[in-house]
Order: sequence, then structure tokens, then C-alpha cells
Amino acid sequence: MGNAGVALADNAGAIFWNPAGLAFQTGTEVSITHSNWLPEFNAGLFYEYLTAKHHVPGWGTFGAHLTYLYLGEHEGRDAQNNPTGTFRSYDLALGGSYGVKLTPQFALGTSVRFIYSNLAPGQVVGAQETKAGVAAAFDFAGLYRSPRISMGTMGTTIAAGFNLANMGPKIQYSDNAQSDPIPTNLRLGTAVTFEFDEYNSLTMLADLNKDLIHTDTTTGIADPFYEALVSSWKPIRVRTNALNEDEAQYETLGALDLFTVGLGMEYWYGAPRLFAIRGGYFYENPYNGNRKFLTLGAGVRYNIIGVDFSYIYALEENSPLANTMRFSLLLDFGR
Repeated sequence: MGNAGVALADNAGAIFWNPAGLAFQTGTEVSITHSNWLPEFNAGLFYEYLTAKHHVPGWGTFGAHLTYLYLGEHEGRDAQNNPTGTFRSYDLALGGSYGVKLTPQFALGTSVRFIYSNLAPGQVVGAQETKAGVAAAFDFAGLYRSPRISMGTMGTTIAAGFNLANMGPKIQYSDNAQSDPIPTNLRLGTAVTFEFDEYNSLTMLADLNKDLIHTDTTTGIADPFYEALVSSWKPIRVRTNALNEDEAQYETLGALDLFTVGLGMEYWYGAPRLFAIRGGYFYENPYNGNRKFLTLGAGVRYNIIGVDFSYIYALEENSPLANTMRFSLLLDFGR
């Protein structure tokens, strides 16, 4: 749905979109998502995401998640371009989540995770041997869902949410002097659901997403995450061409230019839900990544089993995201 979902967050996948969404859920559920990563590169990269949630009456809803991103096998080279052997690169994250209602309409949520980033182990860079990066991070999120508003036979629900995700210390692959920030991120969103009757409903979503990272242009040192929560809102100056420095052209981007926009729609048929059709649009400033794509998807629910599928149609030429497909299997064990 165009990478929108912070105000929907209505299944175990809420752990990624907005852990506060767990608070509005009951029962036990497990899901796994698989996607070939950047398929246009044809490099055998892939992404796996496993989530689970369980509601404890009187306490709230707890969740767990495991993320694995395989980044391929590579051949190492030293400064003289001599082979140093092959190595495999991957990122791994493991964590827990919790969501609880403070009122019938408003909930807070959080996630904590351990991060293990094994990008180029055992290589020598600048007389230092590289190693896997290790870090920890946490999320803080909130979600509001209005009471159902009846308009004749149609009911309407409005939701709004935020997720301040991946806050934590820098990660290092050799020493402290070369540490890098982990991708702290702010996601804001809203959703409106129209229940036309017992069998038909339509949800419209909109998300704004911004990385909260700031690097000093003079020193090249990134701010710690708690400073970047403020400093990342400053305008930045980006180079817009690849010519030599004397002919370089620059553009200044304000805070709003650094947001990505995701718009999505989801139609459900059935009582209970049986079949879904989804679509969306994603936009990023041309000078800040320039990702633009449409998404299409569908979902089926039968008994305790759910299957979802999505497809990315890239709007720019030669996009590595083109033809990305994502598959999810969900097991809902009910109350």
C-alpha cells in the first residue's frame, strides 16, 4: 500500500509499522514475510521477516520479531587489489514488542531489538580488521482510533499514529572513530475506514516518513541519535550533478523535502474477511533518493490461514526496486 501502514497496524506486522497497534488486537498470531531483495541486480539477495503476537488479558499484547537480510557473497580485496578471500554479508535483528491501551481509543507501544550487522568480516581497512557491528535500538509509538461513526448503513473509523523507530547508539565495524548511526526513523500516518455494509469495507491510508540522521558537513561525524532528533530537521545541501567541483551544482533541501510520502488503499470483502485488494503510491524527492513506484497487492483469509502478496512497479527507469515481489503467510489462532 505504498509503504503506508502506521495508522492501520492491524495484525502481527504492526510490530514493524506501529507497535502501538498491538494494543487493539487480541488472540495469537504468527506471520512470516519473504521477498527477493533488489531483484533487478539478480544477485540472490533476500529478506525474511518473522513476527508473532499474543494478547494477555489485563496486560496488553506482546510481540516478537526476527529480521534477516542476506546481502550476498563477495570477494575481498586489500589495498593492493590482492584477493583476501570471500565472505557473506547479512543483517540480523531480534527483538520484542508491547502495546497497551491507555483509553479505549488511544494506545502506546514500544519495541526493543538487538542488531547484528555482519557486512564485511575479517577484512583489513586502514590497518584495522573489520568485524560485525553490534547495536541495540528501541521504538516509541502511539495510535488513536476513533469510535465508529455511523452514517446511515455505513460506518466510518478514523485513525492516526506515529512511530519513532530505531533509536539507539551508533554501530561500529572497526573502532569508535569510525562508528555510524543506525537509521532512526519517524513515521506519521492516518487512515480512514469506510464499512459500507457487513461484507464490504475500504481503508484509505497516508504516511509521511523521515530519517532522523544528521552529519556535520565539516567534520563528517554523525550526531548521536538523541541530538539528531532535533538536528536532522535542519536544511541540507546536496550535490545535483557529477561534474568536477568547479562546475558542481547544489540544491538546498528543507525538512519537508526530506519526507517520503506513501498513499494506499485496501478493500476487503467478506464477513469475516475473505479477500483483499490493495494498491498504493510512493514518492521521494528527486534529490533525496528519487524513489517513485506503484504497489499492487492482494490477500486471502481462510480459517486460520492468511496469504498476502505485493508487487512493486517502478516509475523511474532502471530502478533496482522494479518487479519486487513480497509474500506473507499468516496463522491466526484466534482468541
